[in-house]
Amino acid sequence: MEALEEHQPYFLGAIGILTLVFLYTLFRKDPESAVPYDITPPEQSKPGWKGQVLEEPSLKVSGSSLIQCYCPATGEALGRVNPCTVDGIDRAIAKAKDAQVQWARTTFAERRRVLKTMLKFVLENQDPIARVACLDSGKTMVDASLGEVLITAEKLKWTIDHGEQALKPESRPTNFLMMYKKHEVLWQPLGVVAACVSWNYPFHNLISPIIASIFAGNAIIVKGSESTAWSSSYFTSVATSALVACGHSPHIVQSVVCWPNVADHLTSHPDIAHITFIGSRPVAHCVCASAAKSLTPVCVELGGKDPAIVLDDLSNRDFKRVASILMRGVFQSAGQNCIGIERIIALPGIYDRLTSHVEPLIASLRPGSILNSTPSTPIDVGACISSANFSHLESLIHDAVADGARLLCGGKRYIHPSHPKGHYFTPTLIVDVTPTMRIAQTELFAPVFLMMRADSLSSAIAIANSTPFALGASVYGSHTPSLDRVVREVHAGMVAVNDFAVTYMVQLPFGGVKGSGYGRFAGKEGLRALCNQKAVTRDRWPGVKTSIPGPMDLPLSGKGEGAAERAWGMARGIVWLGYGDWRGKIRGLRGVVGV
Repeated sequence: MEALEEHQPYFLGAIGILTLVFLYTLFRKDPESAVPYDITPPEQSKPGWKGQVLEEPSLKVSGSSLIQCYCPATGEALGRVNPCTVDGIDRAIAKAKDAQVQWARTTFAERRRVLKTMLKFVLENQDPIARVACLDSGKTMVDASLGEVLITAEKLKWTIDHGEQALKPESRPTNFLMMYKKHEVLWQPLGVVAACVSWNYPFHNLISPIIASIFAGNAIIVKGSESTAWSSSYFTSVATSALVACGHSPHIVQSVVCWPNVADHLTSHPDIAHITFIGSRPVAHCVCASAAKSLTPVCVELGGKDPAIVLDDLSNRDFKRVASILMRGVFQSAGQNCIGIERIIALPGIYDRLTSHVEPLIASLRPGSILNSTPSTPIDVGACISSANFSHLESLIHDAVADGARLLCGGKRYIHPSHPKGHYFTPTLIVDVTPTMRIAQTELFAPVFLMMRADSLSSAIAIANSTPFALGASVYGSHTPSLDRVVREVHAGMVAVNDFAVTYMVQLPFGGVKGSGYGRFAGKEGLRALCNQKAVTRDRWPGVKTSIPGPMDLPLSGKGEGAAERAWGMARGIVWLGYGDWRGKIRGLRGVVGV
């Protein structure tokens, strides 16, 4: 007791210090805390909006260069956008280039604050962001939540939590000959980069490259698709307003929309240091050829023909779970998803059961627009961005049936009773498709549940690898060796085991091989791809520096007879000393000292 009383002042003092630390931590101002800001969403995104239904919905305005924006689910006009000119692109790049000089000097803490500010806004404005994305692309609110808001929030959070670590200087190992040096790689901003992105995720595809680019210290020019030009301005303002709120120039982020003949000026511009392209293979050929004029590196993401291999060892409990994942993987965004499931390859023990299970589900899916969705009549599948591909899609299905496939439901365009000018394709189930059919080799980008039967695991893998695409893949089952074999042998840039497309949800590198493109965005690899990877070698110890040995010092002439032989003997000895075994090192040492 006396001992406690003796030490009581120390205990009280410690408690007091801990209390002060707690209060300081609780009430101190976080220099990285998010800054509130507001953006007024477009009038069209407010509930109850009705627009003029276009007689012939089209992006082109007759006799004008204007872009006619409209809702693909209803044909209602959203407005017109004046496309960027060559001079406009030059001005945007000049503004970005000027602003990037100061932005490159910012700390990671300052950049994190901008991203935290954006994340706060995204979380608090999910409804208007999703509604704007739905109006411009035709998708459902759930599709927008999963494919636009959720993964953008993940991209922001991952970069906030892990971005600095990915871009910190990285120490590299040395060797025997260079032990007196230390070596590292620095990840420094490239300057002004560009992203040419697709229409299927108008919010995420536009914001995602902005997040990575500005965190790496770059400025960015984002070219959105003409098909979703209406939403580009609002979505870009999410980033530019966050920059302004945090005290930085909004010119770091530039958004342009232009016709293809003008886009070449952007992709070949000498002031663009890197291009991220998301789109189709034919356009990729043009972009890469254009970028080659200025030797600009390009990250190319071209979609795929993603297989989902279903093993026949699924338990009853797992069967419905997997079937639900497959339904979502096929019909997310009406199938307009670069990593959407395009082929379900099932083994014999599960094929017929899966077919019978999904047929009534697919037949009951309700296409529609968020403008006519109600609690009593929800919509399951949204519209397609355009009807331009419908005739080709119907032809592929017709040919497959003629070759032996069975069409169990859908297979044709859908005229919506409330929105006859909307672009809808009936949710489709086609089974018994074989690899030689055109439909098995063509990326459909449509709401089509396509099933292929595999006789064995080897057959399933062969079918999965039978297309020119290799972006993503998934496999479902419980036999670990079989799952591991699929992961190992299927050609793909990403594979999800017993799940669908979740590699992006943890920011693993995103991209494919073969006809699906090259390069990666997302994660550490994506951030680093937007940097100059500068290799640096420094002196490790004071006074210990590289010097050229006398016999090898130039010029060799004037060093007497045999100078060349002595130089060669020393050079050869250095190689033996550095890379030989112990006998070789002795030989090398003799060569170095001239013995």
